[in-house]
Amino acid sequence: QVQLVESGGGLVQAGGSQRLSCAASGRAFSRYAMGWFRQAPGKEREFAAALSWSGASTLYADSVKGRFTISRDNAKNTVYLQMNSLKPEDTAVYYCAARRVAGIATGATEYDYWGQGTRVTVSS
Repeated sequence: QVQLVESGGGLVQAGGSQRLSCAASGRAFSRYAMGWFRQAPGKEREFAAALSWSGASTLYADSVKGRFTISRDNAKNTVYLQMNSLKPEDTAVYYCAARRVAGIATGATEYDYWGQGTRVTVSS
């Protein structure tokens, strides 16, 4: 069992930056692929970024490519999402997710564990 706890959300102005963290429990964290998803008000949850167990492979949604960076520190059991050049349309609850295999994936159903989410609000 893996527990995920996100932090780092808050209010930020458009054009600003924010870094989200996701702390994971469990010894198997380093073998899990990780992902970040987001859900805007009134919309379905959508994929944002994913990272393989080693960190060597990453994948981003077109809407965040070039602005967001996903990374991990396996020694700290933590995955990060660095968000730059934020836009009002990035406003959402951001969720961290883990899957019990090494490879990355973009579908929410491919992930086995989820955090509770952290809210990011980007003001114009």
